[in-house]
Amino acid sequence: MRKFERFVGVALIGSALLGALMVGWAAYAAIQDPAVWATPQTATLFGVWEVMYSTSAPSASAILAAAGFALLVAAGVALVERRIAKRARTTEDREGMPLAPKRVMAETRGVYAGPVTVTVLIPAHNEAACIADTIASLRAQSHQPARIVVVADNCTDETVSIARAAGVDVIETVGNRKKKAGALNQALPTVLTGLGENDTVMVMDADTTLDEGFLAVAVGRFTNDRALMAVGGLFYGEEAAGLLGQFQRNEYTRYARQLRRRRGRVFVLTGTASIFRPRALRTVAEERGRSLPGVQGEMYDTLVLTEDNELTLALKSLGALMISPPECTVVTEVMPTWRLLWRQRLRWQRGAVENLGSYGFRPSVMRYWAQQLGIGYGVVAITAYLLLFVLMVLAADDRIWIPFWVLVALIFVAERVVTAWRGGWRARLLAVILIPELAYAIFLNLVYVRGILDITFGRKAAWGNTTPQPASTPADER
Repeated sequence: MRKFERFVGVALIGSALLGALMVGWAAYAAIQDPAVWATPQTATLFGVWEVMYSTSAPSASAILAAAGFALLVAAGVALVERRIAKRARTTEDREGMPLAPKRVMAETRGVYAGPVTVTVLIPAHNEAACIADTIASLRAQSHQPARIVVVADNCTDETVSIARAAGVDVIETVGNRKKKAGALNQALPTVLTGLGENDTVMVMDADTTLDEGFLAVAVGRFTNDRALMAVGGLFYGEEAAGLLGQFQRNEYTRYARQLRRRRGRVFVLTGTASIFRPRALRTVAEERGRSLPGVQGEMYDTLVLTEDNELTLALKSLGALMISPPECTVVTEVMPTWRLLWRQRLRWQRGAVENLGSYGFRPSVMRYWAQQLGIGYGVVAITAYLLLFVLMVLAADDRIWIPFWVLVALIFVAERVVTAWRGGWRARLLAVILIPELAYAIFLNLVYVRGILDITFGRKAAWGNTTPQPASTPADER
Protein backbone atom coordinates (compact mmCIF):
# COMPACT_ATOMS: atom_id res chain seq x y z
CA MET A 1 0.00 0.00 0.00
CA ARG A 2 2.83 2.46 0.83
CA LYS A 3 4.49 1.77 -2.52
CA PHE A 4 1.17 2.48 -4.19
CA GLU A 5 0.89 5.79 -2.34
CA ARG A 6 4.37 6.81 -3.55
CA PHE A 7 3.35 6.27 -7.18
CA VAL A 8 0.11 8.23 -6.91
CA GLY A 9 1.87 11.38 -8.10
CA VAL A 10 3.42 9.61 -11.08
CA ALA A 11 0.05 8.08 -12.02
CA LEU A 12 -1.73 11.45 -11.89
CA ILE A 13 0.91 13.28 -13.91
CA GLY A 14 1.12 10.50 -16.50
CA SER A 15 -2.64 10.22 -16.92
CA ALA A 16 -3.10 13.99 -17.22
CA LEU A 17 -0.34 14.22 -19.84
CA LEU A 18 -1.83 11.28 -21.72
CA GLY A 19 -5.18 13.04 -21.92
CA ALA A 20 -3.52 16.21 -23.14
CA LEU A 21 -1.51 14.29 -25.74
CA MET A 22 -4.67 12.60 -27.05
CA VAL A 23 -6.35 15.94 -27.66
CA GLY A 24 -3.12 17.34 -29.09
CA TRP A 25 -2.81 14.40 -31.43
CA ALA A 26 -6.33 14.98 -32.76
CA ALA A 27 -5.53 18.64 -33.37
CA TYR A 28 -2.21 17.76 -35.03
CA ALA A 29 -3.93 15.28 -37.35
CA ALA A 30 -6.29 18.02 -38.48
CA ILE A 31 -3.38 20.39 -39.08
CA GLN A 32 -1.85 17.96 -41.57
CA ASP A 33 -4.79 18.45 -43.92
CA PRO A 34 -3.80 21.40 -46.13
CA ALA A 35 -7.39 21.89 -47.17
CA VAL A 36 -8.26 22.76 -43.60
CA TRP A 37 -5.31 24.87 -42.52
CA ALA A 38 -3.45 27.57 -44.36
CA THR A 39 0.33 27.26 -44.69
CA PRO A 40 1.88 28.09 -41.28
CA GLN A 41 3.91 31.27 -41.00
CA THR A 42 7.42 31.20 -39.58
CA ALA A 43 9.34 33.54 -37.32
CA THR A 44 12.62 33.53 -35.44
CA LEU A 45 12.69 34.17 -31.71
CA PHE A 46 15.74 35.62 -30.00
CA GLY A 47 17.70 35.08 -33.21
CA VAL A 48 18.03 31.32 -32.66
CA TRP A 49 14.60 29.67 -32.34
CA GLU A 50 12.51 29.26 -35.45
CA VAL A 51 8.82 28.70 -34.74
CA MET A 52 5.75 28.12 -36.89
CA TYR A 53 2.37 29.60 -36.11
CA SER A 54 -1.00 30.00 -37.76
CA THR A 55 -3.44 32.86 -37.52
CA SER A 56 -6.38 30.63 -38.51
CA ALA A 57 -8.91 29.13 -36.16
CA PRO A 58 -8.69 25.40 -35.37
CA SER A 59 -10.45 23.16 -37.85
CA ALA A 60 -13.91 21.86 -37.12
CA SER A 61 -12.49 18.34 -36.80
CA ALA A 62 -10.01 19.44 -34.14
CA ILE A 63 -12.70 21.27 -32.17
CA LEU A 64 -15.05 18.31 -32.39
CA ALA A 65 -12.31 15.88 -31.39
CA ALA A 66 -11.42 17.90 -28.29
CA ALA A 67 -15.05 18.47 -27.31
CA GLY A 68 -15.93 14.84 -27.95
CA PHE A 69 -13.07 13.59 -25.81
CA ALA A 70 -14.08 15.90 -22.96
CA LEU A 71 -17.72 14.83 -23.20
CA LEU A 72 -16.82 11.14 -23.26
CA VAL A 73 -14.70 11.50 -20.15
CA ALA A 74 -17.37 13.52 -18.33
CA ALA A 75 -20.12 11.10 -19.34
CA GLY A 76 -18.01 8.12 -18.30
CA VAL A 77 -17.34 9.60 -14.87
CA ALA A 78 -21.02 10.48 -14.41
CA LEU A 79 -22.17 6.99 -15.40
CA VAL A 80 -19.69 5.30 -13.10
CA GLU A 81 -20.69 7.57 -10.21
CA ARG A 82 -24.37 6.89 -10.86
CA ARG A 83 -23.83 3.14 -10.92
CA ILE A 84 -21.78 3.19 -7.70
CA ALA A 85 -24.38 5.36 -5.94
CA LYS A 86 -27.21 3.07 -7.05
CA ARG A 87 -25.33 0.02 -5.79
CA ALA A 88 -24.71 1.69 -2.43
CA ARG A 89 -28.41 2.55 -2.07
CA THR A 90 -29.71 -0.91 -2.93
CA THR A 91 -27.08 -3.32 -1.62
CA GLU A 92 -27.72 -5.63 1.32
CA ASP A 93 -24.02 -6.38 1.77
CA ARG A 94 -23.71 -6.56 5.56
CA GLU A 95 -19.93 -6.85 5.53
CA GLY A 96 -18.78 -4.43 2.83
CA MET A 97 -21.38 -1.66 3.26
CA PRO A 98 -22.84 -1.67 6.78
CA LEU A 99 -24.23 1.87 6.34
CA ALA A 100 -26.02 1.24 3.04
CA PRO A 101 -29.51 2.84 3.08
CA LYS A 102 -31.38 -0.39 2.36
CA ARG A 103 -29.75 -2.12 5.30
CA VAL A 104 -30.25 0.83 7.67
CA MET A 105 -33.92 1.13 6.67
CA ALA A 106 -34.46 -2.57 7.34
CA GLU A 107 -32.80 -2.43 10.76
CA THR A 108 -34.73 0.66 11.91
CA ARG A 109 -38.13 -0.21 10.44
CA GLY A 110 -40.89 0.18 13.02
CA VAL A 111 -38.54 1.64 15.66
CA TYR A 112 -39.14 5.17 16.95
CA ALA A 113 -35.86 6.63 18.22
CA GLY A 114 -37.36 9.91 19.43
CA PRO A 115 -37.08 13.39 17.95
CA VAL A 116 -33.84 14.39 16.24
CA THR A 117 -31.46 16.28 18.53
CA VAL A 118 -28.14 17.96 17.81
CA THR A 119 -25.09 17.97 20.08
CA VAL A 120 -22.46 20.39 18.79
CA LEU A 121 -18.72 19.82 19.19
CA ILE A 122 -16.41 22.78 18.57
CA PRO A 123 -12.71 21.78 18.51
CA ALA A 124 -10.79 24.91 19.47
CA HIS A 125 -7.10 25.73 19.82
CA ASN A 126 -6.51 29.28 21.08
CA GLU A 127 -9.74 30.66 19.60
CA ALA A 128 -10.48 33.37 22.18
CA ALA A 129 -11.00 35.93 19.41
CA CYS A 130 -13.91 34.09 17.76
CA ILE A 131 -15.32 31.40 20.08
CA ALA A 132 -17.96 33.72 21.56
CA ASP A 133 -19.31 34.59 18.08
CA THR A 134 -19.43 30.91 17.15
CA ILE A 135 -21.43 30.03 20.27
CA ALA A 136 -23.72 33.01 19.66
CA SER A 137 -24.47 31.80 16.13
CA LEU A 138 -25.56 28.46 17.61
CA ARG A 139 -27.78 30.16 20.18
CA ALA A 140 -29.39 32.17 17.37
CA GLN A 141 -30.49 29.06 15.47
CA SER A 142 -34.21 28.63 14.86
CA HIS A 143 -33.72 25.04 16.06
CA GLN A 144 -31.69 25.07 19.26
CA PRO A 145 -28.94 22.49 19.81
CA ALA A 146 -29.49 20.13 22.74
CA ARG A 147 -25.91 20.63 23.92
CA ILE A 148 -22.84 22.66 22.97
CA VAL A 149 -19.40 21.31 23.82
CA VAL A 150 -16.15 23.20 23.25
CA VAL A 151 -13.24 20.77 22.88
CA ALA A 152 -10.35 22.89 24.13
CA ASP A 153 -7.15 21.50 22.62
CA ASN A 154 -3.96 22.65 24.38
CA CYS A 155 -5.30 26.18 24.78
CA THR A 156 -3.03 28.80 26.30
CA ASP A 157 -5.37 31.78 25.90
CA GLU A 158 -8.85 32.59 27.29
CA THR A 159 -10.78 30.12 25.11
CA VAL A 160 -11.81 27.91 28.05
CA SER A 161 -12.93 30.75 30.34
CA ILE A 162 -14.87 32.48 27.54
CA ALA A 163 -16.66 29.23 26.64
CA ARG A 164 -17.59 28.49 30.26
CA ALA A 165 -18.79 32.05 30.75
CA ALA A 166 -21.06 31.54 27.73
CA GLY A 167 -22.67 28.63 29.56
CA VAL A 168 -21.49 25.73 27.38
CA ASP A 169 -19.70 22.53 28.34
CA VAL A 170 -15.93 22.31 27.95
CA ILE A 171 -13.79 19.19 27.43
CA GLU A 172 -10.06 19.83 27.71
CA THR A 173 -7.80 17.41 25.87
CA VAL A 174 -4.99 15.63 27.70
CA GLY A 175 -1.61 15.21 26.03
CA ASN A 176 -3.01 15.52 22.52
CA ARG A 177 -0.36 15.85 19.80
CA LYS A 178 -2.57 14.88 16.89
CA LYS A 179 -4.28 18.18 16.15
CA LYS A 180 -8.01 18.46 15.48
CA ALA A 181 -8.49 14.76 14.74
CA GLY A 182 -6.83 13.75 18.00
CA ALA A 183 -8.91 16.21 20.00
CA LEU A 184 -12.15 14.88 18.51
CA ASN A 185 -11.10 11.28 19.10
CA GLN A 186 -10.67 12.11 22.79
CA ALA A 187 -14.02 13.89 23.10
CA LEU A 188 -16.34 11.80 20.91
CA PRO A 189 -16.43 8.57 23.00
CA THR A 190 -17.64 10.59 25.99
CA VAL A 191 -20.15 12.61 23.98
CA LEU A 192 -21.56 9.57 22.15
CA THR A 193 -22.23 7.68 25.37
CA GLY A 194 -25.97 7.24 25.71
CA LEU A 195 -26.85 8.87 22.38
CA GLY A 196 -29.53 7.11 20.35
CA GLU A 197 -30.18 6.73 16.64
CA ASN A 198 -31.64 10.25 16.29
CA ASP A 199 -29.26 12.07 18.66
CA THR A 200 -26.95 13.53 16.02
CA VAL A 201 -23.50 15.06 16.55
CA MET A 202 -22.34 18.18 14.78
CA VAL A 203 -18.64 19.03 14.39
CA MET A 204 -17.92 22.66 13.47
CA ASP A 205 -14.82 24.83 13.34
CA ALA A 206 -14.38 27.52 15.96
CA ASP A 207 -13.94 30.21 13.28
CA THR A 208 -17.30 29.44 11.66
CA THR A 209 -20.74 30.96 12.13
CA LEU A 210 -23.93 29.20 11.05
CA ASP A 211 -26.67 30.88 9.09
CA GLU A 212 -29.88 30.98 11.12
CA GLY A 213 -31.75 28.07 9.54
CA PHE A 214 -28.90 25.57 9.29
CA LEU A 215 -29.91 23.26 12.14
CA ALA A 216 -33.62 23.40 11.34
CA VAL A 217 -33.04 22.24 7.77
CA ALA A 218 -30.58 19.53 8.84
CA VAL A 219 -32.95 18.21 11.53
CA GLY A 220 -35.75 18.12 8.98
CA ARG A 221 -33.61 16.05 6.61
CA PHE A 222 -32.67 13.56 9.34
CA THR A 223 -36.30 13.34 10.49
CA ASN A 224 -37.60 12.60 7.00
CA ASP A 225 -34.92 10.06 6.07
CA ARG A 226 -33.75 7.62 8.71
CA ALA A 227 -31.16 6.20 6.27
CA LEU A 228 -29.40 9.58 6.06
CA MET A 229 -26.05 9.34 7.87
CA ALA A 230 -24.57 12.84 7.49
CA VAL A 231 -25.46 16.40 6.49
CA GLY A 232 -22.70 18.77 5.37
CA GLY A 233 -22.68 22.53 5.09
CA LEU A 234 -22.00 24.86 2.18
CA PHE A 235 -19.39 27.40 3.18
CA TYR A 236 -18.91 31.00 2.11
CA GLY A 237 -15.94 33.23 2.89
CA GLU A 238 -16.14 36.07 5.37
CA GLU A 239 -15.86 39.67 4.17
CA ALA A 240 -12.16 40.20 4.82
CA ALA A 241 -8.64 40.12 3.33
CA GLY A 242 -9.28 42.49 0.41
CA LEU A 243 -8.60 41.16 -3.09
CA LEU A 244 -7.16 37.88 -1.81
CA GLY A 245 -10.29 37.31 0.23
CA GLN A 246 -12.46 38.00 -2.82
CA PHE A 247 -10.57 35.37 -4.81
CA GLN A 248 -11.41 32.82 -2.11
CA ARG A 249 -15.03 33.97 -1.82
CA ASN A 250 -15.47 33.56 -5.58
CA GLU A 251 -13.98 30.09 -5.34
CA TYR A 252 -16.31 29.08 -2.51
CA THR A 253 -19.33 30.55 -4.33
CA ARG A 254 -18.57 28.41 -7.37
CA TYR A 255 -18.11 25.33 -5.23
CA ALA A 256 -21.50 25.89 -3.58
CA ARG A 257 -23.06 26.31 -7.04
CA GLN A 258 -21.62 22.96 -8.08
CA LEU A 259 -23.23 21.25 -5.11
CA ARG A 260 -26.58 22.90 -5.77
CA ARG A 261 -26.44 21.65 -9.36
CA ARG A 262 -25.66 18.16 -8.02
CA ARG A 263 -28.76 18.46 -5.80
CA GLY A 264 -26.64 18.33 -2.68
CA ARG A 265 -24.67 15.18 -3.49
CA VAL A 266 -21.59 15.53 -1.32
CA PHE A 267 -18.00 15.98 -2.47
CA VAL A 268 -16.60 16.50 1.03
CA LEU A 269 -18.27 16.74 4.43
CA THR A 270 -16.67 20.04 5.27
CA GLY A 271 -14.98 20.51 8.61
CA THR A 272 -16.55 23.95 8.87
CA ALA A 273 -19.85 22.31 9.88
CA SER A 274 -21.15 18.76 9.36
CA ILE A 275 -23.66 16.63 11.30
CA PHE A 276 -23.45 12.85 11.79
CA ARG A 277 -25.66 10.13 13.17
CA PRO A 278 -23.96 8.23 16.02
CA ARG A 279 -24.32 5.03 13.98
CA ALA A 280 -22.10 6.50 11.27
CA LEU A 281 -19.28 7.50 13.62
CA ARG A 282 -19.41 4.26 15.59
CA THR A 283 -19.30 2.16 12.43
CA VAL A 284 -16.29 4.07 11.10
CA ALA A 285 -14.48 3.43 14.40
CA GLU A 286 -15.30 -0.29 14.20
CA GLU A 287 -14.07 -0.59 10.61
CA ARG A 288 -10.75 1.20 11.12
CA GLY A 289 -7.91 -1.24 10.58
CA ARG A 290 -10.25 -3.62 8.74
CA SER A 291 -12.05 -2.30 5.67
CA LEU A 292 -10.86 1.28 6.34
CA PRO A 293 -7.41 2.79 6.87
CA GLY A 294 -6.51 3.96 10.38
CA VAL A 295 -6.42 2.67 13.93
CA GLN A 296 -9.36 0.58 15.11
CA GLY A 297 -11.57 2.44 17.54
CA GLU A 298 -10.68 5.92 16.25
CA MET A 299 -13.39 7.87 14.47
CA TYR A 300 -10.99 10.31 12.82
CA ASP A 301 -7.77 9.15 11.19
CA THR A 302 -4.99 11.04 12.97
CA LEU A 303 -2.32 10.15 10.40
CA VAL A 304 -3.77 12.22 7.55
CA LEU A 305 -3.47 15.92 6.71
CA THR A 306 -7.16 16.37 5.85
CA GLU A 307 -9.24 14.43 8.36
CA ASP A 308 -12.58 15.74 7.07
CA ASN A 309 -11.90 14.58 3.52
CA GLU A 310 -10.74 11.19 4.80
CA LEU A 311 -13.86 10.75 6.94
CA THR A 312 -15.98 11.48 3.84
CA LEU A 313 -14.17 8.73 1.92
CA ALA A 314 -14.63 6.38 4.88
CA LEU A 315 -18.38 6.95 5.02
CA LYS A 316 -18.74 6.61 1.26
CA SER A 317 -16.82 3.34 1.38
CA LEU A 318 -19.27 2.05 3.99
CA GLY A 319 -22.25 2.96 1.79
CA ALA A 320 -23.44 5.93 3.83
CA LEU A 321 -26.03 8.32 2.41
CA MET A 322 -24.89 11.95 2.76
CA ILE A 323 -26.13 15.32 1.53
CA SER A 324 -25.25 19.03 1.58
CA PRO A 325 -28.59 20.92 1.37
CA PRO A 326 -28.36 24.38 -0.24
CA GLU A 327 -30.03 25.91 2.84
CA CYS A 328 -27.29 24.68 5.21
CA THR A 329 -24.81 27.51 4.78
CA VAL A 330 -21.99 28.76 6.97
CA VAL A 331 -19.55 31.66 6.89
CA THR A 332 -15.94 30.71 7.44
CA GLU A 333 -12.59 32.43 7.61
CA VAL A 334 -10.48 33.24 4.55
CA MET A 335 -6.70 33.21 4.52
CA PRO A 336 -5.41 36.79 4.92
CA THR A 337 -2.00 36.31 3.22
CA TRP A 338 -0.64 34.46 0.20
CA ARG A 339 1.77 32.52 2.42
CA LEU A 340 -0.99 31.21 4.66
CA LEU A 341 -3.17 30.44 1.64
CA TRP A 342 -0.30 28.47 0.06
CA ARG A 343 0.17 26.40 3.19
CA GLN A 344 -3.56 25.79 3.61
CA ARG A 345 -4.12 24.71 0.00
CA LEU A 346 -0.95 22.61 -0.09
CA ARG A 347 -2.25 20.73 2.95
CA TRP A 348 -5.66 20.31 1.35
CA GLN A 349 -4.26 19.17 -2.00
CA ARG A 350 -1.65 16.83 -0.63
CA GLY A 351 -4.05 15.44 1.95
CA ALA A 352 -6.68 14.71 -0.71
CA VAL A 353 -4.23 12.81 -2.92
CA GLU A 354 -2.69 10.90 -0.01
CA ASN A 355 -6.18 9.87 1.12
CA LEU A 356 -6.84 8.44 -2.33
CA GLY A 357 -3.58 6.55 -2.12
CA SER A 358 -4.73 5.01 1.16
CA TYR A 359 -8.10 3.93 -0.28
CA GLY A 360 -6.76 2.68 -3.62
CA PHE A 361 -9.07 2.16 -6.60
CA ARG A 362 -12.17 1.00 -4.77
CA PRO A 363 -15.42 2.05 -6.50
CA SER A 364 -16.45 4.53 -3.80
CA VAL A 365 -13.53 6.86 -4.58
CA MET A 366 -13.49 6.71 -8.38
CA ARG A 367 -15.16 10.12 -8.60
CA TYR A 368 -12.31 11.61 -6.57
CA TRP A 369 -9.68 10.04 -8.82
CA ALA A 370 -11.46 11.58 -11.80
CA GLN A 371 -11.42 14.99 -10.09
CA GLN A 372 -7.67 14.80 -9.48
CA LEU A 373 -7.06 13.75 -13.07
CA GLY A 374 -9.21 16.66 -14.23
CA ILE A 375 -7.16 19.09 -12.15
CA GLY A 376 -3.97 17.60 -13.58
CA TYR A 377 -5.20 17.96 -17.13
CA GLY A 378 -6.28 21.54 -16.40
CA VAL A 379 -2.77 22.37 -15.20
CA VAL A 380 -1.29 21.01 -18.43
CA ALA A 381 -3.89 22.73 -20.62
CA ILE A 382 -3.63 26.21 -19.12
CA THR A 383 0.17 26.05 -19.05
CA ALA A 384 0.30 25.04 -22.71
CA TYR A 385 -2.23 27.73 -23.64
CA LEU A 386 -0.29 30.50 -21.93
CA LEU A 387 3.01 29.29 -23.37
CA LEU A 388 1.63 29.23 -26.91
CA PHE A 389 0.05 32.64 -26.40
CA VAL A 390 3.38 34.12 -25.38
CA LEU A 391 5.12 32.47 -28.34
CA MET A 392 2.53 33.91 -30.74
CA VAL A 393 2.95 37.41 -29.32
CA LEU A 394 6.72 37.19 -29.64
CA ALA A 395 6.65 35.63 -33.11
CA ALA A 396 4.07 37.85 -34.81
CA ASP A 397 5.13 41.23 -36.15
CA ASP A 398 1.63 42.63 -35.68
CA ARG A 399 -1.08 41.97 -33.12
CA ILE A 400 -3.55 39.53 -34.61
CA TRP A 401 -7.15 39.22 -33.44
CA ILE A 402 -8.57 35.83 -34.34
CA PRO A 403 -12.39 35.84 -34.07
CA PHE A 404 -12.52 32.22 -32.92
CA TRP A 405 -10.24 32.79 -29.93
CA VAL A 406 -11.97 36.07 -29.09
CA LEU A 407 -15.25 34.11 -28.97
CA VAL A 408 -13.66 31.46 -26.75
CA ALA A 409 -12.40 34.18 -24.40
CA LEU A 410 -15.85 35.80 -24.22
CA ILE A 411 -17.48 32.45 -23.41
CA PHE A 412 -14.91 31.89 -20.69
CA VAL A 413 -15.57 35.34 -19.20
CA ALA A 414 -19.32 34.71 -19.29
CA GLU A 415 -18.84 31.42 -17.46
CA ARG A 416 -16.73 33.13 -14.79
CA VAL A 417 -19.38 35.81 -14.24
CA VAL A 418 -22.37 33.45 -14.18
CA THR A 419 -20.76 31.01 -11.74
CA ALA A 420 -19.75 33.82 -9.35
CA TRP A 421 -23.05 35.74 -9.69
CA ARG A 422 -24.38 34.89 -6.22
CA GLY A 423 -21.26 36.42 -4.69
CA GLY A 424 -22.47 39.98 -5.40
CA TRP A 425 -21.19 42.84 -7.49
CA ARG A 426 -17.57 42.57 -6.32
CA ALA A 427 -17.47 38.92 -7.34
CA ARG A 428 -18.95 39.74 -10.76
CA LEU A 429 -16.55 42.63 -11.35
CA LEU A 430 -13.53 40.48 -10.51
CA ALA A 431 -14.82 37.71 -12.77
CA VAL A 432 -15.40 39.98 -15.78
CA ILE A 433 -11.88 41.44 -15.56
CA LEU A 434 -10.65 37.83 -15.88
CA ILE A 435 -6.88 38.38 -15.71
CA PRO A 436 -6.66 38.52 -11.87
CA GLU A 437 -8.68 35.31 -11.55
CA LEU A 438 -6.48 33.69 -14.18
CA ALA A 439 -3.46 34.58 -12.05
CA TYR A 440 -5.19 33.08 -9.00
CA ALA A 441 -5.88 29.90 -10.97
CA ILE A 442 -2.18 29.68 -11.86
CA PHE A 443 -1.35 30.04 -8.17
CA LEU A 444 -3.64 27.09 -7.33
CA ASN A 445 -2.07 25.09 -10.17
CA LEU A 446 1.36 25.67 -8.66
CA VAL A 447 0.04 24.37 -5.35
CA TYR A 448 -1.22 21.25 -7.12
CA VAL A 449 2.12 20.64 -8.85
CA ARG A 450 4.03 21.16 -5.59
CA GLY A 451 1.78 18.70 -3.77
CA ILE A 452 2.17 16.04 -6.46
CA LEU A 453 5.95 16.47 -6.54
CA ASP A 454 6.17 16.23 -2.75
CA ILE A 455 4.28 12.93 -2.81
CA THR A 456 6.22 11.58 -5.79
CA PHE A 457 9.60 12.24 -4.18
CA GLY A 458 8.48 11.09 -0.75
CA ARG A 459 8.92 14.44 1.00
CA LYS A 460 7.66 14.45 4.54
CA ALA A 461 4.30 16.11 5.03
CA ALA A 462 4.09 19.00 7.49
CA TRP A 463 1.23 20.87 9.14
CA GLY A 464 3.24 24.07 9.33
CA ASN A 465 3.90 25.70 12.70
CA THR A 466 2.84 23.23 15.41
CA THR A 467 3.59 25.43 18.39
CA PRO A 468 0.67 27.13 20.21
CA GLN A 469 -0.75 29.82 17.93
CA PRO A 470 -1.94 33.30 18.85
CA ALA A 471 -5.68 33.87 18.95
CA SER A 472 -5.70 35.51 15.51
CA THR A 473 -4.17 32.54 13.72
CA PRO A 474 -6.64 30.97 11.26
CA ALA A 475 -7.94 27.57 12.32
CA ASP A 476 -7.23 26.08 8.89
CA GLU A 477 -3.54 26.90 9.38
CA ARG A 478 -3.26 24.55 12.36
